[in-house]
Amino acid sequence: MDTTKQEQQASGLHTARSGWLDRLFKLRAHGTSVRTELLAGLTTFVTMAYIIFVNPNIMADAGVDHGAAFVATCIGAALGCLLMGLYANWPVGLAPGMGLNAFFTYTVVGEMGYSWQIALGAVFLSGVLFTLMSLSRIREWLLNSIPMSLRFAMGAGVGLFLGLIGLKTAGIVVDSPATLITMGSFQEPTALLAAICFLLIAVLSHRKVFGAILLSMLAVTGIGWAMGLVEYNGLVSMPPSLAPTWLAMDIAGAFNVAMVSVILAFLFVNMFDTAGTLMGVAHRAQLVDEDGRIQGLSRALKADSTSSVVGAFVGCPPVTSYVESASGVAAGGRTGLTAVTVGVLFMVAMFFAPLAGMIPAYATAGALIYVAMLMMSGMAHIDWKDHTDTIPAIVTVVMMPLTFSIANGIALGFLTYATLKLLTGQRDKVSISLYVLCVIFIAKFAFL
Repeated sequence: MDTTKQEQQASGLHTARSGWLDRLFKLRAHGTSVRTELLAGLTTFVTMAYIIFVNPNIMADAGVDHGAAFVATCIGAALGCLLMGLYANWPVGLAPGMGLNAFFTYTVVGEMGYSWQIALGAVFLSGVLFTLMSLSRIREWLLNSIPMSLRFAMGAGVGLFLGLIGLKTAGIVVDSPATLITMGSFQEPTALLAAICFLLIAVLSHRKVFGAILLSMLAVTGIGWAMGLVEYNGLVSMPPSLAPTWLAMDIAGAFNVAMVSVILAFLFVNMFDTAGTLMGVAHRAQLVDEDGRIQGLSRALKADSTSSVVGAFVGCPPVTSYVESASGVAAGGRTGLTAVTVGVLFMVAMFFAPLAGMIPAYATAGALIYVAMLMMSGMAHIDWKDHTDTIPAIVTVVMMPLTFSIANGIALGFLTYATLKLLTGQRDKVSISLYVLCVIFIAKFAFL
């Protein structure tokens, strides 16, 4: 009798909890359940958890404290996911953007010579601009005015830029006084292990193994430990201090004419990457109504743009929506409960700082190279029959890695596009906003 009462009480408690979550996230309206959403959140987290190991290593190269960068990555991702889940009710996970973090470290800090604090100031300003645009029609005007070929080229170019960084970090590509770059030696264990990591990720991903990137990185780290290349420091501890990056952004230093192209690069890459990711996930999550309109897209864009602003406060490069969220959607995720689950898991991940500190650069390099390959797929959507579209796209893609700058690649691609369209009698295909941007880019190259 007592057992029956206990079961009834437990059932009633479960129903009450489910009812509260159903009202908050509209689970039944989306044809999903609490269990399905939690599983989808776990799936999304595992597929994008590699960022908690990769991002701190990249940020450390800019001079940021590794422990603080690790905590900032977890907090920035968690806050972004919670915003997306609770405000937009979308099943999308967010974290510091791959490619944008590399641009932050290797271009803004490494090549241009700015401090990481000023770079964070530029991230904050680009996030504010993105948020303001999301609150107005400027966003739609700008999104529609940039040619599709250049939008796809930007994503592919960032991928190639990221791939070069991964190859360089691994030692697979090294500098050469005769040819600028050349192949490194696979007799070096770091180059070989990075290549093994990349191939392992590719094989496991093809076989649809759960958490392929994360598992491959951990496997290669284990091999490195067995070879004496990695020192074991434990797995769990209290999170490191966030003090080195908390409110460290130098906004005044980012108010510099030379930083305009940097802020615009952060803005454009983040904006177009976000728009593409959200629209793709929306279709898979059945968030498109009968008229073809995406439900809650405006709220999702606002949540994403606000996340970059919030992330800058803790010390993150631009926080953006992750295409890996599609894995959670494939597992049944349909509402913001999926994103909230991802956010909670990122908070829990803060206690695994020793593990993050053990992941070597060659393991993260393998992940960088693989993600770069995926980002290159955007080139398939470019119209290769029209050379006035194709050539600017190729210029954008090629010049990003060769000038080691996303900003330069965007600027040269836009200028090439406008010039070719004007000289071939296609002025109507060049928007007013594109003219304005070209003037800014010309001024940058002429006077800075």
